[in-house]
Amino acid sequence: MAIAKAERLMNLALCLLGTRRPLSKRELRASIEAYMEATGEDAFNRMFERDKDDLRELGLVIETVENLDGETGYLARRDSNRLPPITLDAEEAAALGLAAKVWQQARLAGAASGALQKLRAAGMPEAEDAYDAQASALEPRIPVHEAAFEPLMLACRDRRPVVFDYRKANAARPETRHVEPWTLECWRGHWYLAGWDRDRGAERVFRLSRITGKVRSRSGAFTAPVPDVVTVRETVESWAGETATRSARIRLRAGCGYPLRARAQSVTEGTDGWDELEIPYGHGLDAWLVEFGPDVVVLEPADLRADVVDRLRAVAKG
Repeated sequence: MAIAKAERLMNLALCLLGTRRPLSKRELRASIEAYMEATGEDAFNRMFERDKDDLRELGLVIETVENLDGETGYLARRDSNRLPPITLDAEEAAALGLAAKVWQQARLAGAASGALQKLRAAGMPEAEDAYDAQASALEPRIPVHEAAFEPLMLACRDRRPVVFDYRKANAARPETRHVEPWTLECWRGHWYLAGWDRDRGAERVFRLSRITGKVRSRSGAFTAPVPDVVTVRETVESWAGETATRSARIRLRAGCGYPLRARAQSVTEGTDGWDELEIPYGHGLDAWLVEFGPDVVVLEPADLRADVVDRLRAVAKG
């Protein structure tokens, strides 16, 4: 069975790499013996989708193209699947090793390990690891708990539009969003997706923990240009509250809210068990303050206080 599957995957990869135009499922089935022997259209479709996903996991960049007749075709361009010569010195190899360790407890652990093995097989030097787990009590980690992370990461990589249900912090129920995903960013322990919201015709940022249900992929090309990484990162920071345009005054229960205290521009200790803080005020601060519940009271500005109250009421309504 393993040999048969490996042969099937190889034949599919050769077909996709050898074509100059997108091949439909119908054409691929007629070209690969294992697909022709599949009993029924449903069995073939399941086999093809599994094989396509397996090839993508192995690193093959497969494009999905829709022709004028609305039929979906597939191809793997050679220029998209060819790496330039890679030369790394010992320090660069050590940096890659450290980066791979970041993902050991996350969903990218297998991909990171496989990438290192391929680079070492290509001649990457075996650098001495100064961050060996046995020699250091501290190791880098990126937490990934959201089920939406993996499908969105693959959609960003493959430039595939997605559909998901998203519940805003101040909304009583989720809404369906049609998004062209650009990139994922981790900020203050939470993952965010930056992309183009087709329904609103504008770029938006979505917090993964607020995505409900499954992320569903869609065929077709992006309708909006993808900005460079710097622009996307700045967008994520701005929508998550990193870019501050003014200051806010809040009361914070003593001994609580260390992240808020770390960002505070000034702290006045009170005698009633509450301290007064001045903190940077940017987009998204209201959502962040809500996370601290009854330990935070907004004093000013009035619009921030109103936004926090609205969010708390929405949470109370369920």
